[in-house]
Amino acid sequence: MQDTTRTVPDAARVHAEDLGRFVSASPSSYHAAAETARRAQEAGFTRLTETDVWEVTPGGRYVVVRDGSAIAFVVPPTADPTTPFSILGTHTDSPGFKLKPKPTTGRGGWVQAGVEVYGGPLLNSWLDRELELAGRVVTRDGAEHLVRTGPFARIPQLAIHLDRSVNDGLTLDKQRHTQPVLGLGEVSEHDVLGELAGRVEGGAVDPADVLGYDVVVADTQEPRAFGARGDLWASGRLDNLLSTHAALTALLAAEPDALTGVAVVAAFDHEEIGSESRSGAAGPFLADVLDRVSRSLGASGEDRHRALAASLCISSDVGHAVHPNYPERHDPANQPVAGGGPILKINANQRYTTDAHGAATWQAACDAAEVPTQEFVSNNTIPCGSTIGPITATRLGIRVVDVGVPILSMHSARELTAVVDPWYLMRAMGAVLVR
Repeated sequence: MQDTTRTVPDAARVHAEDLGRFVSASPSSYHAAAETARRAQEAGFTRLTETDVWEVTPGGRYVVVRDGSAIAFVVPPTADPTTPFSILGTHTDSPGFKLKPKPTTGRGGWVQAGVEVYGGPLLNSWLDRELELAGRVVTRDGAEHLVRTGPFARIPQLAIHLDRSVNDGLTLDKQRHTQPVLGLGEVSEHDVLGELAGRVEGGAVDPADVLGYDVVVADTQEPRAFGARGDLWASGRLDNLLSTHAALTALLAAEPDALTGVAVVAAFDHEEIGSESRSGAAGPFLADVLDRVSRSLGASGEDRHRALAASLCISSDVGHAVHPNYPERHDPANQPVAGGGPILKINANQRYTTDAHGAATWQAACDAAEVPTQEFVSNNTIPCGSTIGPITATRLGIRVVDVGVPILSMHSARELTAVVDPWYLMRAMGAVLVR
């Protein structure tokens, strides 16, 4: 195993602290997309709107948002119709809970919010935590407003006195046991939508004007470093805001003159539920943007095919570090450790898309960035998950490499990684953009 006790570089701590700010600003995918666009615009990127005519020119930097997804890209000054794309693909959503229709409920003198399970969260990790509601509301005039409540709700666990066998195996019913409490009194005295309307960012709106909403539940505890040497990092939504932040940071730091292709960060919504949406990786968003960029550069159909054939996507999502309490759940030979650098994900059944050429490209990028890297492959008895990688490869026909950062407690309300690994990932991503 690699030595992970070395001193954490100051640059890695600075990166982790900025990751913490990014996570704190992004309690929902809609906030994450907005924060991505805000940071890009602050760095001089031009905000594009899909309903407008685009004027994309060599040397330009642009960002566009579709619902909870954002795509930012930089066009090299020397770009021509056959210039390939270097894509960093991530996702903005995290597993948890989403607010249901008729969301105000309760019993026994407790007021509750009705929620539906989103994706595959570790349910027990959400118990007894101060939670907030966050997302977007759409008003009668068609305007979209971001909203977040701050600490607002809690899913209380049943006391051990009322379930003496709880430590022998906790079983939570997804309907009955996951509805958070948010107040006291009669249900008729409360209105969850009214509370949201009063907390819209930019100023309250009339609750009667809220005609639609996409609102999730998020943990409110701030990200932080901890541990004997301060080399551990705990945070909600590391899956997959860690990768989104690393990709965006790498893009913002890239010199346009040094790029060998159009550099793209594509941060998609809905990965945790299969990506099949207008803003998911299985939808047309990325293809639409790439096509509009190619057309702006004067590309014909033949030119675009040539550009895609020479393009590369790095699909980045968190992966599993070896768990010290469950080592038997991992492959006995390939055991990525926290602090050992980003992982290259490999799967014989193409749940990850890495092939020999992609592996070589990733290793070269890590070498150029002076970043350690390690491989991840699943134990044969435990099927692995998947990512946007296979979807992107199928959708666009370009080579895709699956990578990530090793973490513990994946899909928990609060996940764990090494302080240094997000910084390593960002540096490797930066090397890909100038390969």
